[in-house]
Amino acid sequence: MYDLGIPGDLADLTHKQSPLGWPQRFFRTRVCAALLASTFLCTGLNSQAQTTSDILAPYAEQVEAAVTLGLNYLTVSQLPDGRFPGACGNTPGVVSLCGMAFLAAGHTPGGGPYSATINRCIDFVLREQDNTGYIQSDSNTRSNEGMYSHSISTLFLSEVSGMVDPARQRLLDEALPKATDIILSAQNRKRSGSAAGGWRYHPWSGDSDLSCSGWALMALRSARLNGTQIPDVNIERAVRYILTMQNPESGGFGYQGNHGGAITLTGLAVLCLELSGYHESEEMTRATKMISKHFTEIQTHKHREYALYYNAQAAFQRGEALWESFAHWMYTTYLPLQKHNGAWGPAAWAAQGKDIPYSTAMMILSFTVPYRQLPIYQRDETIDESY
Repeated sequence: MYDLGIPGDLADLTHKQSPLGWPQRFFRTRVCAALLASTFLCTGLNSQAQTTSDILAPYAEQVEAAVTLGLNYLTVSQLPDGRFPGACGNTPGVVSLCGMAFLAAGHTPGGGPYSATINRCIDFVLREQDNTGYIQSDSNTRSNEGMYSHSISTLFLSEVSGMVDPARQRLLDEALPKATDIILSAQNRKRSGSAAGGWRYHPWSGDSDLSCSGWALMALRSARLNGTQIPDVNIERAVRYILTMQNPESGGFGYQGNHGGAITLTGLAVLCLELSGYHESEEMTRATKMISKHFTEIQTHKHREYALYYNAQAAFQRGEALWESFAHWMYTTYLPLQKHNGAWGPAAWAAQGKDIPYSTAMMILSFTVPYRQLPIYQRDETIDESY
């Protein structure tokens, strides 16, 4: 029912093997990079690529410089074992987000100035997986991480699969099926009412929330792009769960029900529905209008980096009209907030040991949305933008 495949012009590459025996996904990623390079030079291969380039053009040099400075900050901040400083920098979830920031900017673990940094991220996350497949830190922090960390880590390992050396690829091939099974098993746990089809903090939880569910669904989609057999019923149940969280009046999505409707969770829901092939519907139209009216509220949101990330992805997926206004606001608002060392986040956070690496990674992931380097976020150019 739902199309979780990659864009049609690249679909024939999914299951092929390279001459080195590595998954063809490595070459698919580099093909995307080559296409995007031409896009940003205003020589896109189609009208939408040209439009995307035009929207970014006024900020292209600033964005590139800011992203590079941010990646340099993450590189010098990383500890020898792959972790990062900050309250949650020792968790596989945050390490995975930092690793994905490098991938989103077009860098790979196979070579280049950041390859060692990315490989340290991969190695740390792999070490944190236990025998059951669960990716967590030691037991003292499990209550705070839960399925958030596991799903984000699974997504990162899936996205980097095919880009690594043969030894690491063998480790990934062993780790990813177990990690994916944890996500599927957690969803299959019996839940009642509106919680059915979602995920919560732990694999054994009996309820659900939209935030945890979003990361889990993205991890499953990425796994399917890698050739993992993900049952359609699991995707269908996740989509149904997400839709039950929408407030019919505001168009926004709630955390554990359809009351209210936060801008953060609305961006998450729209992104997940788009990635699941659920493009045009009354629900999506209402959600898109909600984002277009309220996205400037992100600046004062308690979790602004998280909110920015999801809504940047959602705006880009929904098309030119929303993305143009969102991109202009995002770049003009957040480019000036980068610190001289490349980080984002209040100065007081550093003194308190808080999550500046996390904030910086989320900003980079938001800024690089139009780069389209991560296969999971490939945009469907056929959607109707008439909203």
